[in-house]
Amino acid sequence: MAQATRCLGAKHKRNASCLRHGQQVARVTRALSGVLRERAQTSDVMITPAAAMTISHNLDRVRSRGLQIVSDERAIELSGKGGYKELFLTDLPIPLLEQIVTGFGIPFEFDVVGVCAQDHGMPPENVSHLNYRHNLFKDWLDRHPYPDALLYEGDAVPGAFNRLRSIAESAKQLPAGEVYVMDSGFAAILGASMDMEARKKENILILDIANSHTVGATLIGEELAGFFEYHTRDITLDKIELLVKDLADERLDHDRILREGGHGAYIREAPGFDSIQAIIATGPKRRLLEFSRLPITFGAPLGDNMMTGNVGLLEAIRRQKSLREVVYL
Repeated sequence: MAQATRCLGAKHKRNASCLRHGQQVARVTRALSGVLRERAQTSDVMITPAAAMTISHNLDRVRSRGLQIVSDERAIELSGKGGYKELFLTDLPIPLLEQIVTGFGIPFEFDVVGVCAQDHGMPPENVSHLNYRHNLFKDWLDRHPYPDALLYEGDAVPGAFNRLRSIAESAKQLPAGEVYVMDSGFAAILGASMDMEARKKENILILDIANSHTVGATLIGEELAGFFEYHTRDITLDKIELLVKDLADERLDHDRILREGGHGAYIREAPGFDSIQAIIATGPKRRLLEFSRLPITFGAPLGDNMMTGNVGLLEAIRRQKSLREVVYL
């Protein structure tokens, strides 16, 4: 699922509006920042600290664009005075979700809700957000080397993941007994590994070619042996084929990936490329692999390539709750 923003607004010098909101939205950040900066030339634009994270984690940088940062309480007060306009953005448009679910004749109530998104985390000043995100994952996976390690209960999301925390907070508005959030890259890794072509195989290699990010991973049994993340726009077929071989043969270097503009690489154990029994590819841009010389299988967990993240979420929740095994046909 896409990233969620909770609510945003602005107060104009002539008309007025008020801005509150929960977290950053990667796809609209530049556009939103530009619109607000332009409005600030003629209007008083106010934004709460959480909403400001959409623009930048550095609040001084937000202020430098002419935006006034106010508390949630002040924003609510201004909004209630009338004459204000509000814009509401969210990854979890609950009324729309309710309409879709009830349209299938299904009650809009759940035992468990899972949401996945990519979160770069909030790095300290002068620390690369790419390197920071990677090191957060590395520290976690060193202790628990399984993809489901990046699944968090709604009230237990690490403080560095402001986006996932905000999504979890928004999800509390759903009629659900429990809420879980997960990094979308690791949801895709786990989901692809549930494809029928990968099940019962010991050494597998996963590729998820998404719109913005490409993730490659090796698994030995259920354990995550290694992974890399790259920006899809910067990757080619030749590059992917080299990366997956180097990953399996323990020749990838984290700093090298960073220098090339990627997120990095992590290797705990190298099964060796010759021992890989299946290469499963999913993702909306997996057509990039159409003419690969490697024996790649286009995966479809639950019968649909686009269900990869959903399956990963379901499986991660199943494992953490120790529920009975599911076969994802």
